[in-house]
Amino acid sequence: MFSLAAASSPAASRAAVAVAVATSPLHLSNLLSTKISRSSYRQASLCCINIRSCSSRSSPRCVKAMAADAEIVSLPMTESHSSASRKKQALISLSDKCDLAFLGRGLHELGYTIVSTGGTANTLEAAGLPVTKVEELTSLPEMLDGRVKTLHPSIHGGILARRDQCHHMEALDKHGIGTFDVVVVNLYPFYEKVTAGGNIEFDDGIENIDIGGPAMIRAAAKNHKDVLVVVDSEDYPALLEFLKGSNEDQQFRRKLAWKAFQHCASYDSAVSEWLWRQTGGETIPPDFTIPLSLKSSLRYGENPHQKAAFYVDKRLAEVNAGGIATAVQHHGKEMSYNNYLDADAAWNCVSEFRSPTCVIVKHTNPCGVASRGDVLEAYRLAVKADPVSAFGGIVAFNVEVDENLAREIREYRSPTDGETRMFYEIVVAPKYSEKGLEVLRGKSKTLRILEASKNEREKLSLRQVGGGWLAQDSDGLTPEEIQFNAVSEAQPNESELSDAEFAWLCVKHVKSNAIVIAKNNCMLGMGSGQPNRLESLRIALRKSGEEEVKGAALASDAFFPFAWKDAVEEACESGVSVIAEPGGSIRDKDAIDCCNKYGVSLLFTNVRHFRH
Repeated sequence: MFSLAAASSPAASRAAVAVAVATSPLHLSNLLSTKISRSSYRQASLCCINIRSCSSRSSPRCVKAMAADAEIVSLPMTESHSSASRKKQALISLSDKCDLAFLGRGLHELGYTIVSTGGTANTLEAAGLPVTKVEELTSLPEMLDGRVKTLHPSIHGGILARRDQCHHMEALDKHGIGTFDVVVVNLYPFYEKVTAGGNIEFDDGIENIDIGGPAMIRAAAKNHKDVLVVVDSEDYPALLEFLKGSNEDQQFRRKLAWKAFQHCASYDSAVSEWLWRQTGGETIPPDFTIPLSLKSSLRYGENPHQKAAFYVDKRLAEVNAGGIATAVQHHGKEMSYNNYLDADAAWNCVSEFRSPTCVIVKHTNPCGVASRGDVLEAYRLAVKADPVSAFGGIVAFNVEVDENLAREIREYRSPTDGETRMFYEIVVAPKYSEKGLEVLRGKSKTLRILEASKNEREKLSLRQVGGGWLAQDSDGLTPEEIQFNAVSEAQPNESELSDAEFAWLCVKHVKSNAIVIAKNNCMLGMGSGQPNRLESLRIALRKSGEEEVKGAALASDAFFPFAWKDAVEEACESGVSVIAEPGGSIRDKDAIDCCNKYGVSLLFTNVRHFRH
């Protein structure tokens, strides 16, 4: 490519071109073809000529002869150089070679010369496709155990050169570099390597960090106006269709560029997270990135006027860590925004229990919880705790749903009238028998049936606030990990202590201010989300029933700020036999004195369970 000052006459222009062609060190990889128009001299501030040169073995006679027939084309500086003067090239370098032959055939049929690396080139050749290997362009072999393949001006110059900048194209021609119109790259499987079973050796992890791949992807994405970049095999058909057209759709190019940068960002976040682990750093790092992958677009958010979507957390910490995000849906309508929130709350709660347990959730609060050796009985008791709230809720189990349990779920009638068949939005369990699934599918076309894995403990919990995020360790403490210290004169018997532990495990899943009343491993009632603890207590007592509450255990998610003529005294007067709370109030002595007056056991756990 040359940039010539506007000539004073057509003859002078032709002479200048002839001299330039004869003396310039052009890239001689293509056939010489110079088309220069005699028109528009007055409009041109700069004359640019596109020259497709002969092979490096062509004689000066060939160059001069063809230059003699050259015609001058006048182009404004802002116009793009015609790609017709250069052969179409596609650069392909893949770790995941899915559908590579399909892509290669499509590009070959469209007239693209394919340039490729190592294993990708071998796969294309095995498919019967002609390939130019990268080392033929760079004149250098792969080196340093494959660390250096494409990090070379002959590659990156051909990707990054702007076709509308004359000096860019001149630089390519001066150094014998061709352009790339398509770049198709995916990266070393770092994510898969470091998340595979067993701990990967540090050096092996380092060797699986891709360098050349991200460099090519970012270069092509930056220059997407001239270069199409593809990082996902699912985009191959769309790419080929686009290349068959006019190639003028900039939105298509921008979407591919966005996807390319996002691909690199997710990749880098995995490398960063893994390296942070290798430093032995804290659970909460000073900086980190959360890669999210769209799982589904939702009908709407919490309300119909809100748009919504569901994303899967692709951090390394979440691999094989269980949870609702990776649950398998066997049946029913698509999940909604609120479905995900409620199912998550139900699954997190039921997974805490060791004995066969049923948990029923409404608006993220457990309204029924029961543990029994017979899970059928546990299910019935969980419904009876609050059948009105349970209707239309989410029912979760920590054991397999077999045919008998499925029939009970399908046919059980509401305890309120003995006639209305219970309706649920979702059933979630760790496993289903074949017959169990068959029976549940017959309950309703809309019933969502989820199979989930238990959430791993000690994961980082994240929550968004305006302009920022809150991060904390998950609240994973179990009753076995804390001490229930009796601070009252009355001491709980074994049954009362067991009930207190059960109530305490339930209350950690209830929204603050939270009170749970339980007996015989069954939640009788709960009060949630009230601005004052006394009101939550009164709701829990009302739901439990005046007779049932006698001899029951009560658990509070936080300490009682007042005792006399307040929550502690009302609880004692109701007939509960034991109260479990964190303690820590400046009026703890009032609570102790009140329980002593009524002969109620008071247990301090020194662990709070706020849930907002």
